[in-house]
Amino acid sequence: MKTRRVLTAITMAVFFFFFSATALPAVAASVIEHTFVVSQMKMTHLCKETPVTVVNGQLPGPVIDVTEGDSVVVHVVNKSPYNITIHWHGVKQWLNCWADGVPMITQYPIQPNHNFTYRLNITGQEGTLWWHAHVPGFRATVHGAFIIRPRHGASSYPFPKPDKEIPVIIGDWWNMDLALLEKHFEKELVDDLPVAATINGKLGDLYNCSGVVEDGYVLDVEPGKTYLLRIINAVLFSEYYLKVAGHKFTVVAADAHYVNPYTTDVIAVAPGETVDALMVADAPHGRYYMVALPNQAPLPDPQIPVFVTRGIVRYKYDNNHGEEEGDPSNDAPMVPEMPDQHDTITSFYFHGNLTSLHRPHRRTKVPAQADEHMFITLGLGSFCPHGRSCKERWIWNSMGAATMNNVSFQLPTHLAVPLLEAEYYHCNSTTSSSDDGIKFYTLPDNPPELYDFTNPALTPDAAATALLQRTIRAAAIRRFRYGTVVDIVFQSTSLLQTDSNPMHLHGHDMFVLAQGRGNYNASRDVARYNLVDPPLKNTVLVPRIGWVAIRFVADNPGVWFMHCHFEFHMMMGMAAVFIVEDGPTVDSVLPPPPLNHPKCGHVHSLKSNELYLMDNKVVSPA
Repeated sequence: MKTRRVLTAITMAVFFFFFSATALPAVAASVIEHTFVVSQMKMTHLCKETPVTVVNGQLPGPVIDVTEGDSVVVHVVNKSPYNITIHWHGVKQWLNCWADGVPMITQYPIQPNHNFTYRLNITGQEGTLWWHAHVPGFRATVHGAFIIRPRHGASSYPFPKPDKEIPVIIGDWWNMDLALLEKHFEKELVDDLPVAATINGKLGDLYNCSGVVEDGYVLDVEPGKTYLLRIINAVLFSEYYLKVAGHKFTVVAADAHYVNPYTTDVIAVAPGETVDALMVADAPHGRYYMVALPNQAPLPDPQIPVFVTRGIVRYKYDNNHGEEEGDPSNDAPMVPEMPDQHDTITSFYFHGNLTSLHRPHRRTKVPAQADEHMFITLGLGSFCPHGRSCKERWIWNSMGAATMNNVSFQLPTHLAVPLLEAEYYHCNSTTSSSDDGIKFYTLPDNPPELYDFTNPALTPDAAATALLQRTIRAAAIRRFRYGTVVDIVFQSTSLLQTDSNPMHLHGHDMFVLAQGRGNYNASRDVARYNLVDPPLKNTVLVPRIGWVAIRFVADNPGVWFMHCHFEFHMMMGMAAVFIVEDGPTVDSVLPPPPLNHPKCGHVHSLKSNELYLMDNKVVSPA
């Protein structure tokens, strides 16, 4: 099998060379090269000096600005004291899973004082994506915009050409070394919280240090001009609403896919999502606050402090004399009326308004039927840790977990090489569990038990829901044959909390067929599926106490991470690995790893019907 892989890769190289020589694009592609120096520096906010891990001394990090068809080479030099990887969020990585940047899934982490080079192919995509660290906690400061421009320039946008394009990255500020997040989490210390929110790295004037307000982001605009705001949510654990007082937006894209334009005065963007919106500077001269406010589930859910931030949209003023007297931009900025922090319906309708824009000769058709169907519940659970005696199983003296169909993702501690290496070289089977009892496990099609998933009574009473919380800790794997059309219904639950969940699938986009509140009902809800113009997303927000139905085609061979983009949910295990097998043709086979990837040693291959060993009993996948 290994020999076949190498020979196939050689054939592929010849094929691509011939194809590229006979079908050159209208605009010559370029190789865009960056060097990312990851280091730790001290930054001072709110009267406290904090060690912060950043790229090239910037927060946010450098913008990667490319044209569709380009190749991107990023040399990562890790001068920080911590392991690091970079994930290129939303970049398809066609036949290039090796560069996806997930530690021990696709690569070893980059150790301190080591380098690693990512090589990316940017094909068939336009719009706003982003890059970020994929090590727990660090994406709060190691991130930046990834902009893919149309091959034929801004004149080919399917909307009026903007006068200026502006990345707007919503983030949060932590008065702590973010490496401590994972360490505290492992010790069951889960009270860490940010202390502020940011727009493009600036806290804004709602925050002050000994009476001196923090700097805020300022966007200078000219009357009558149109601005394309490329909005990115890089926050670790909050969906945000964004408004600009006195202005409206025209939403034109989401997750690097054009949508049918629609007008709104509020943008809802969850962690991992991007939204492109046009804003016309058509208000009277003056200053207007740009406000970002997070939403959260109401009581009895645990409440966290609401960190609002704001910048200023400032009109340029010219009175023909160069004088500032009478300049309306000196007046107090206008403040927008924001949704309530517990208002999640605004988000539900915002996401429900997204539909794909039809573009002649460039339409991605929705497969009419699915080959496989999965119903995945998302919620919190508990497990009895290996070696611990729980008085009441699953509750007292147990540990919390986040789950997909009651499976909490954990890599076995004995794993010697990344899963992609093990899968590619078909290393021998992982037949033994690690010291903590964790093994590989097939992610089941359905939860182990059916119940009233969104019953609000499940949230406050942990003891009454003990049996529903039972959790398996395992490296959850799901294998798909190349070209399989997969339907997944993600169902939020009320177990211990009622958060929404932004689910991100690496290496693929998902058609969002429908969403709803309450429990999914196939006999009722399948008829509502949008098979005409559903939006394509790489990150799908599963609404609070609701559901979303997605469809994707498993046509990109490799080992791909699927996970919630709330950082704590991912750390707690709301994740799985989707393995897409090679296809039958030369251009549907994953090429061999780059030279800087090690070959596997003694890790065994990932079998699809493994059983999970826990408490000396074998538990099957449901």
